[in-house]
This record gives sequence, C-alpha cells and structure tokens, in this order.
Amino acid sequence: MAFPGGSAYAMARDVAEGYLLVTDRVFKPMSRSELDQIVFELDRYLRDLRGEQPPLNDTQALQMRQRRIQRLNNALMIVRGYRLRQKI
Repeated sequence: MAFPGGSAYAMARDVAEGYLLVTDRVFKPMSRSELDQIVFELDRYLRDLRGEQPPLNDTQALQMRQRRIQRLNNALMIVRGYRLRQKI
C-alpha cells in the first residue's frame, strides 16, 4: 500500500494544506507499521508548524498556520481513534 501523495511525509503535508481529507477509510488499507509511520510524520509536521512563528501583524499568515495546525490535530485524533477501534 502506497501512501496518498507518495510518502508519509507528503501525506502529512497534503493533510495540512487541505488537499487530503482524512477519514477512517483512508487508514483502512494501511498496516500497523504504516499507521505508526503516518502518526510519526503527522506529529513531526505539527511540531515544525508550531515552530514557525509568523509576524503578529500578519493576520492572514496566522490564520493559515492555525488552519494547518487544526487539520493536523484532527487527523491525529482520527487515526488514534481508528487504531483504538481496530485494536491495532
């Protein structure tokens, strides 16, 4: 099974940008190791985003950063819930 976008990091980037909507169906064909890898990459990309601080007077950049962070947090919640339900 290949990740949508080519790699786990590319998938995390696509989720953050809003190009890929995350549902349980996205994770269904993935193995345990692939799920571990995508969780790692989502966490890593989330840390990178939190490390970037746009200027406080740039409202548009702040909003974009918050949207990306929100999308990644939602994806992490969905994948963790999926893993709990599947006992993976």
